[in-house]
Amino acid sequence: MTGKRMTAATEADARQEEAPPTRPAPRGFGLTGNGYGSLSRQFPSTPQGAQQARHAVVRQLGHWGFGPMTDASCTVALVVAELAANAVRHGRLRGRNFEVRVDYEGPASRFRIEVSDARLGRTPEEPVLPPGDRESGRGLFLVECLASRWGWEPRNPIGKTVWAEVAAGRPQEADVRPQEADVRPQEADVRPQEASAE
Repeated sequence: MTGKRMTAATEADARQEEAPPTRPAPRGFGLTGNGYGSLSRQFPSTPQGAQQARHAVVRQLGHWGFGPMTDASCTVALVVAELAANAVRHGRLRGRNFEVRVDYEGPASRFRIEVSDARLGRTPEEPVLPPGDRESGRGLFLVECLASRWGWEPRNPIGKTVWAEVAAGRPQEADVRPQEADVRPQEADVRPQEASAE
């Protein structure tokens, strides 16, 4: 110290100037080192809770490298939306939330989606496509179409868990988005031509 009085702010500035610049850490997907990720949250048993569940899952998939417009994200979001809507409509008990759990198993390239509610008495039946004039009743039919496997099991101590497994690819690269990948080669081609013109 040179005898100058330093405030906490100027001391912090001085330390930053002395420290060598560091490279930012590479952006991770929020997955474990061996490619697993998990989200587990409870939501109110209301239509808004079902919507919140879908949004939370899409947001988490984005952190794992599956953008909101990827096939995997859209498929998982639709399965979560249908199972959450069923939990709200058929498994609702006053004062009880429903739970959503999504596990990404990278080595197996799949998502496991579980939606648990507090009512065991109303269990899912085999999905049947309803007549065209009905406005509801297609949820489990959609799940059947999108999932590689699905089913339900009793939940301890009360309720049930409806689960589905959905095939998934690998997360997108963190640094290069598909739109940027298309632009970079064109930029490289333009610069040498500009340089040679001068």
